[in-house]
Amino acid sequence: MHERDICKTAFHTHEGPYEFKVMPFGLTNALATFQNLMNTIFKPFLRKFILVFFDDILVYSEDQVTHVEHVRKAFEILEQNQLHLKRSKCEFGVSQIEYLGHIISHEGVSIDPGKVKDMREWPVPKDVKSLRGFLGLTGYYKRFIQGYGLLSKPLTDLLRKGASKWPEGAQKAFEDLKEAMTQAPVLALPNFLNNSLLKLMQVKKELE
Repeated sequence: MHERDICKTAFHTHEGPYEFKVMPFGLTNALATFQNLMNTIFKPFLRKFILVFFDDILVYSEDQVTHVEHVRKAFEILEQNQLHLKRSKCEFGVSQIEYLGHIISHEGVSIDPGKVKDMREWPVPKDVKSLRGFLGLTGYYKRFIQGYGLLSKPLTDLLRKGASKWPEGAQKAFEDLKEAMTQAPVLALPNFLNNSLLKLMQVKKELE
């Protein structure tokens, strides 16, 4: 944190007064500020070999030799900006990794098996809160499920005010949605380089 802002975080405990010297995530706009910091420091390498979401940093490469260089570069940037990693939360040199609820490998992106297990074992919702939780979990992976909107519609309709508790068709929709989640495909990883080249070719064609 900037020195001039440290005093703004002061608080008092039974042990005396304290203040933050680093950004606490409990502050208003702290998350957005931290994400902006990460986007700024990694900007030259985003979608080239780095993806970052808050403090989840993913470094990806085509081979191990290149990967070592990419990881070293990421470390240099973190060090220059006085950011530190917790070793117990880091993984290096792996061919498959769990990232933001997905499994990423050379094959592509798939749903975390642990999340699939949670969805299969989800009990029949008895209230709106439980139903909203189920739809929230499945909705996070809707890009994997063809026709997700149609499958989930009988359930999302129950979130409306005045909806009946568990009408005919809701149970089937619930089971069908759980079954669809267990058969989700592996999605191909986007080729950012090819996408950029295609856009440049389209612009060039328009100019000609």
